[in-house]
Amino acid sequence: MATQIAKKRNLVTAFNNLPADLQEAVKAFYPTGFSEAMIRVDKPNGDFFYAVPFETEEVAYLVKIDVKIDDSALDDDGADFFDDDLKGADEIQDDSLSEEVDEDME
Repeated sequence: MATQIAKKRNLVTAFNNLPADLQEAVKAFYPTGFSEAMIRVDKPNGDFFYAVPFETEEVAYLVKIDVKIDDSALDDDGADFFDDDLKGADEIQDDSLSEEVDEDME
């Protein structure tokens, strides 16, 4: 007689929506943090979220993790990273030539 394999229920939920005991179990399962196990899940409407897998005996969870994305680099695209008083290579070369001429004249 073949043994019947019980299927686990699949559930997607936010970390904050888990009961406190399951939150602690997830933290214990990932003691060094979620970054190594985190996956990006793309939704059909183009949105996405990040989650980590976690399983109990009855349920296979996909636990949504809040991720803060640093988009400040996008804001700095037009920023001037150099001061106006910095000289380019051509200006430095011109200055060094004029200094050599000044020294020869003395």
